[in-house]
Amino acid sequence: MLGEDASPERLDRALARAFPDVSRSRLQDLIRAGHVRWNGAVSLDPAVKVGAGAELAVVMPEAVAPDPVAESLDLVIVYEDDDLVVIDKPAGLVVHPAPGHESGTLVNGLIAHCGVSLSGIGGVRRPGIVHRLDKDTSGLLVVAKNDLAHAGLTAQFADHGRTGPLERAYLALAWGVPEPRLGTIEAKLARSVRNREKIAVVRGEAGREAITHYRVEEVLGSAAPVALVRCILETGRTHQIRVHLSHRGHPLLGDGVYGGAFKTKASRLSAQARAALDTLGRQALHASVLGFAHPRSGETLHFESPLPPDMADLVGQLRAGA
Repeated sequence: MLGEDASPERLDRALARAFPDVSRSRLQDLIRAGHVRWNGAVSLDPAVKVGAGAELAVVMPEAVAPDPVAESLDLVIVYEDDDLVVIDKPAGLVVHPAPGHESGTLVNGLIAHCGVSLSGIGGVRRPGIVHRLDKDTSGLLVVAKNDLAHAGLTAQFADHGRTGPLERAYLALAWGVPEPRLGTIEAKLARSVRNREKIAVVRGEAGREAITHYRVEEVLGSAAPVALVRCILETGRTHQIRVHLSHRGHPLLGDGVYGGAFKTKASRLSAQARAALDTLGRQALHASVLGFAHPRSGETLHFESPLPPDMADLVGQLRAGA
């Protein structure tokens, strides 16, 4: 029941205050589906104004089964509680089912791993994906288990860490040495008009803001210098690091989409480094740091992941061949 001194407000807003664990969009769906009663009568309009003394009741249906099927995968779980799970994703693992990748994805594996602990995102017993890594990018990724965690994490990623503790850092191996060695790349990104599978830097009003802060950690080799670069995302656009560094003339090693013109540089590496690059078989990019505020407790969580064996071996061979 709303307090006697409560001001009239939208039904969905009143419910959002009463049920902070449930997202507002989920409450709107419940209202439209007839699961909400106002003074004993079903109310189907999320925008209807309710005032002081109103008695509101919500029937929460059981979360339904997800469309993706559960599949047992060998996941590296870095952290897990009732609200979320942090994964150290290997390269080659697709995050979400899509045409051509209907099974064997991280979502399939999480449905199997979490089971009934998934209370449902939007009424469906599925993990909530709030950010993604490319199939061939390795590293840390957080996934929500319920509406509260999904809403809280989504808000942090939308804010890009500008007013909170969200932190995302990547390690990349790039051809050449970016100058200055500490700087920021600010260039808008949009889907390429020439190739819809690629992202491109655009000018003017088109495109979405994209900002990458970087620092050269180490220069490897001399005949074909390679930079180990730490990149911190201020925004999180598709392929952002790959496109930004390529735009500056320093595409990632192994990146067949944005670094094809630099393949000849590989011939100047040592035989051992060339072999390690061939074994890598992907863009040399790893999500090494992830930090955020826990959506329920507010505690700042911080995780770090070392370079995976394929990138670590390539770094070792590049150092040895210097």
